[in-house]
Amino acid sequence: MISDEELDSRFDHHPPVGDRAARHARIRALAKQFARQVRDSTPEGREQSLAITHLEEVVFWANAAIAREG
Repeated sequence: MISDEELDSRFDHHPPVGDRAARHARIRALAKQFARQVRDSTPEGREQSLAITHLEEVVFWANAAIAREG
């Protein structure tokens, strides 16, 4: 069973402290750069859309990892 503490960690707001805001920004900037490369290097279509969607998921989970650490 998932504990209350785990649910709190998953769903509470985690304001950035220390260098976390900068790390979030770096993840987003790199993902945006890569998304543009994917867009410019691949034909429009389902595969391109999925690649960019999955990149959005990468950013989400990477930022969640930063926010939830410690």
